Amino acid sequence: MLCEGCKELIVTIVSKGWAEEVIRASREAGAEGGTILMGRGTGIHETQSLMGIPIEPEKEIILTVVDPDLTKAVLEAICTSVDLEAPGRGIAFVVPLQLVAGRTHKFCRLDERPEKQD
Repeated sequence: MLCEGCKELIVTIVSKGWAEEVIRASREAGAEGGTILMGRGTGIHETQSLMGIPIEPEKEIILTVVDPDLTKAVLEAICTSVDLEAPGRGIAFVVPLQLVAGRTHKFCRLDERPEKQD
């Protein structure tokens, strides 16, 4: 079953070790969970070197699918919990999802679900 235009994706990128705090804050704001991916990145606030060799800091990328009604509250909770306004702390942004497949029974409102076929 596909769900059309029913969700938004909050992508949060933070330094390694902060993902669990992002997940905790997003759940407290109404999200049902998230997916944590590992990554690495560079930026003006992360530029470091060890004996002249540049170090690329490890990052955690958290993907959180939410109802559009919850997006603002969840994003604000994430920003507050890890102080994203401070330089070098990370970034979060929202991507609209056109189609969602998989566990869409959790994503679609009851009135949007297709009738069961016998």
